[in-house]
Amino acid sequence: MSKSIVVMGAAGRMGGTIARLVRESEDLVLAGAVERAEKIAAAGDLGCPISADLDAVLASVPSAVIIDFTAPQASLATAKIAARHKASHVIGTTGFTAEQRAELEAIAKETPIFWSPNMSVGVNVLLKILPELTKLLGPDYDVEMTEIHHGRKKDSPSGTAVRLAECIADAKGWDLGKTGCYHREGIIGERPKEEIGVMALRGGDVVGVHTVYFLGPGERIELTHQAHSRENFATGALRAARWIVSQKPGKLYSMSDVF
Repeated sequence: MSKSIVVMGAAGRMGGTIARLVRESEDLVLAGAVERAEKIAAAGDLGCPISADLDAVLASVPSAVIIDFTAPQASLATAKIAARHKASHVIGTTGFTAEQRAELEAIAKETPIFWSPNMSVGVNVLLKILPELTKLLGPDYDVEMTEIHHGRKKDSPSGTAVRLAECIADAKGWDLGKTGCYHREGIIGERPKEEIGVMALRGGDVVGVHTVYFLGPGERIELTHQAHSRENFATGALRAARWIVSQKPGKLYSMSDVF
């Protein structure tokens, strides 16, 4: 039986990619789309109803899964509407503050919500192996990271870079809020041992490149993930949508739960 999908931000680059892949799939149906009123025309003919009113869309397709790559405040508003309709909600939005993530976790107790700052299989495998690598290398290896994205990206550092840094900090028993370093300028002195540096580069049409450096005595290890297409993230979102429908409310699900 086909699963109904509602795409948020259908006129955007990610929204448009997701809508296309849903229409091309054999087991999913694009049942509706949501976009701001002034941008509805830009979404083109999606072969489904498109509206600025998510409540109205969900009323017509109550069993649909919402897929949402928009902005933090918009995704929170969508999550609240999803909870009212008991609709499953897949979120790929980045840039949430700690307070917004806590609010999302609270809403996830009312309806199934999946959130991942990066939907790619490769990045999530990297998240799985990084803790072991961090522990095996030990304290003699400094950890730094670079991330590169297109010039239109609004948040910095990327949600993926933050998640990678959190993963490493957890493995070291550090608080990323105290050990994360996102800029260096002037006479700053020697690098602290308990520090994870993250540098953001912006420009062109780069979909996403993340490199983690382990810099040790006499050697360094570099792990790089390059996203060549937004389809990579969209495919992961569809995988999450297929999975979330059989889950119950109670926690904020992530790609590690899917694995």
